[in-house]
Amino acid sequence: MPNVEITVPEHLEMQIAQLIEQGEFVNREEAIQELLSTGIRAYKTSGPIEEEEPGFEDEGMMGHEDEYVF
Repeated sequence: MPNVEITVPEHLEMQIAQLIEQGEFVNREEAIQELLSTGIRAYKTSGPIEEEEPGFEDEGMMGHEDEYVF
């Protein structure tokens, strides 16, 4: 399996660590593999998101582009 090195924002690293602590994943490698796979499947299903007029949704609920709270 190829090795990939990525840099993620601190808030994403904290969320991954929290999922591991909650027992959702055994370790970081498993978490990142599963989260990437899920994201790719979702992207393939929905396709790229069309850009609309900038608004509240562009910044997420917590002010981060890629973080949404439900």
